[in-house]
Amino acid sequence: MLPNNEDGTPGGVRLQKVMAAAGVASRRVAENLIAEGRVSVNGAVVRELGTRIDPEVDLVAVDGQAVQLDTSKRYIMLNKPTGVVSTMKDEQGRPDLRQYDDLFEERLFNVGRLDADTSGLLIMTNDGEMANILAHPKFGVQKTYIAKVRGRVNGQTLNKLTAGFELEDGEIKADKARVLSSSSAENTSLVEITLHSGRNRIVRRMMAEVGHPVLELVRRLFGPLHLGTLASGAVRDLSKLERGLLLTLAREAAEYTSSGRCTMSENNAVRLNCQVRVVGAGLLGSSIGLRLASQGVDVILAGSSPTTLKLAVDL
Repeated sequence: MLPNNEDGTPGGVRLQKVMAAAGVASRRVAENLIAEGRVSVNGAVVRELGTRIDPEVDLVAVDGQAVQLDTSKRYIMLNKPTGVVSTMKDEQGRPDLRQYDDLFEERLFNVGRLDADTSGLLIMTNDGEMANILAHPKFGVQKTYIAKVRGRVNGQTLNKLTAGFELEDGEIKADKARVLSSSSAENTSLVEITLHSGRNRIVRRMMAEVGHPVLELVRRLFGPLHLGTLASGAVRDLSKLERGLLLTLAREAAEYTSSGRCTMSENNAVRLNCQVRVVGAGLLGSSIGLRLASQGVDVILAGSSPTTLKLAVDL
């Protein structure tokens, strides 16, 4: 429960009111969702209609899907054309992403990159911390590409792609690979390849390594998002469903670390009173670390005192 305000009035906002303001459902329908146990706050199912939350801090989900409470955040899908570099200001004067950023009042960031010769799905958002998390190579969001390559790709080549091999910057393998079509007249193949690596020009380097240089490349999927029929150079806002899927993916990627001073309790267990620092605070609310620190987080472990402790906090 949230503490009362200084004047004694209840703190926070009623959960059903927050859900209605976020466009999830009307207050009455939101109350039904809560009563049915379909709503969670910070990972815990909530059934009490009087529950109050802090919408700037707490994480709400319905049926396991994240709800966007901060309506100031915007999420845009772009079908990036070839010839456009994935930066907001190209020092060489090449076409860049500013032409799409200028269409919106918000200042947008791109989530990851596509090289100039690659077209397809690129996410732009003003949620900079979410963009950093989803683009971070340690997380490795899954992406699917369609590549037109030189030569006839056979089953042996597909097996090599999914089994993995060494490149100059380390081992790489595709999660999935299949041939969509082949052309004897052009001596080309159309290959769908799915992988989670974000390394530079990785699909082109992989296909070159197996003897099938890429002629054309387009990214069709980014995590749960599909390019669909969006025309080259066109942009659109993500739907409410797509935003929920993307935010759910981002929450799963959020990392938590803690640091603090360990003291021994009377029963010889280790009690660590720690201040929690949230990596990717933009996803979770910028004040959540301060709130946890002010309330204190007690962690009980059996055994000797660790010098550092990584917490998998179920928020």
